[in-house]
Amino acid sequence: MKHNFYSFKFLISIVFASLIIGCSTDDELGINPPSIDGAQHLQDTITMGEHLLLSPKLSNSKNSIFEWIVDGEIVSNDSTYIFTPEARGTNQISLEVKNEGGEASLTYDIHTWGAFEHGFYLINEGWFGHGTGTVGFYRYDTQKIEDSVFVKTNPTKDLYPLNSTLGFGTVFNEKLYLVSKSGGPVVVSDAYSLLEEQRIPSQSGNNWRAFLGISETKGLLSSSNGIHKIDLETLAIEGTIPGISGQIGDMTKAGDYIFVLSQREGAIILNASNYEVVKRIPGMAVGFAKTQDNTIWVAGGTKLVKINPSTLEIEEIELGFKANSSWGAWHPASITASANAVFIAKNGSFSGGNEIYRYKDELVSLKEPFIKLPDTEVLYGTGLGFNPDTGQLIVRTVRDGWGENFSYNKLHFYNADSGNLEKTNSYEGYYFPAAPVFH
Repeated sequence: MKHNFYSFKFLISIVFASLIIGCSTDDELGINPPSIDGAQHLQDTITMGEHLLLSPKLSNSKNSIFEWIVDGEIVSNDSTYIFTPEARGTNQISLEVKNEGGEASLTYDIHTWGAFEHGFYLINEGWFGHGTGTVGFYRYDTQKIEDSVFVKTNPTKDLYPLNSTLGFGTVFNEKLYLVSKSGGPVVVSDAYSLLEEQRIPSQSGNNWRAFLGISETKGLLSSSNGIHKIDLETLAIEGTIPGISGQIGDMTKAGDYIFVLSQREGAIILNASNYEVVKRIPGMAVGFAKTQDNTIWVAGGTKLVKINPSTLEIEEIELGFKANSSWGAWHPASITASANAVFIAKNGSFSGGNEIYRYKDELVSLKEPFIKLPDTEVLYGTGLGFNPDTGQLIVRTVRDGWGENFSYNKLHFYNADSGNLEKTNSYEGYYFPAAPVFH
């Protein structure tokens, strides 16, 4: 019994000592602080109207306090957060996780695109007499075309009358300007939300062509008879530019000058401050493109013409084919430019062609077409546009022929440096494409 008693006391002593050592170890180590797996600074994007679940992977987060902070304001104490943007732009969202052992943090930079910002618009004339023109949108993230986005965004608005055609669109000063022919309206929408803000109402006798923004408060509308001055604050028409009559189409501005295309007179160059005519270049039929150095390009006959934007001196380059106009059933010109190259379509006299040429400093670049479409396809409307977002040449075609052929559409994406076809979207419907419009 004595031996057993002392053995029992010895065992108790060992257990007690072990407990003391164990408590001492816990005190020294303490509670492990929380940690966030992966990068501590992340970036993401979202589009207005969407939601984004932020759910970082956490370790040792039991009994922790969470703080989600958006632009300096605490918005949630949950372990995850659903971000719903209130406006386009960039938000900084931070997560702070704390327990008795320490803390960890994570930061997101979330850029919110406008509802119609992360992509480009597709302006469609519409089927004359059967319905008005429409506005489509190609979205970069889904790589799909969304149809009739103007009327879906503005359900109480329209582009009537039915016999009008939507021939032109452009973005100026964060506004999308939609210009109709044949009695249709001129509509101004926010370029990112597409919500309508102003309009010149439809009216018999209206026959607009294109819009050009001059300043914060001034703009120009070309028409079937002259150029109209517009107050951009009220959208009131303030008369026409004296001395210019007949059908006027495309217009652009570079430096101190405005360049307009006239059916009667070719290219007309105006002083941007007082609209006085300073130069005429007769015979021009296709314009305008503008390269990064502000050089203006126009074509007529078999010549591609380079215009110095400061001195207005011109240089003629032999195209090797006739540059046909689009006055009969007007559409924006089939010419566009990247930073240092000009692209021009070899259109037929009455319909679009299927060859696109590129001029890049050397005449040899015009010897062969840069892009040759399949024989079954032809350009329609302006047919082409350079997308500065992606460095691609966007090409719109319909099936060659008449009647039902106009219902077969293709949207091609060509590499503007190599001419390689990178993607095609095919879709059906009588859209009659006018032009792509980029932000």
